[in-house]
Amino acid sequence: MGYYPPGKINKRWQDINILLLAYLGDGVYELWVRQHLLELGLAKVDEIHKKTIYYVQAKTQAAILKEFMPELDETEMSVVLRGRNAKGHHPRNVSVVTYRHATAFEALVGYWHVTGNIERMNNMFSKIDDILGKLPAANLDS
Repeated sequence: MGYYPPGKINKRWQDINILLLAYLGDGVYELWVRQHLLELGLAKVDEIHKKTIYYVQAKTQAAILKEFMPELDETEMSVVLRGRNAKGHHPRNVSVVTYRHATAFEALVGYWHVTGNIERMNNMFSKIDDILGKLPAANLDS
């Protein structure tokens, strides 16, 4: 799947609040998910909506990050650590640990986007369906 380049942000990525990187990463990832599901041939809005929710929920993002970890370089790991340690409020329906790992995943996506490392992001995103296929809750057909 192709991806558009980021706009010009007049800051170094290191100077952007980690929660803002996560906020941006959340939007970038959800847009990728929606387009990805269309490319897979899903044609019903309700079906795409349900699968999108699965892809973007904190539990799923935390699981994806866990699988990405061995392949991350030193800079990416520092982004993940900053994202994981960021102070923020979490929803009641998810544990603090899971939510922090999801925030770290979103910060990583935001980092890839802001730095223009779209090839790296697309390469990592290409592994997501295989990762989700290993998760027990991956069957959404019911």
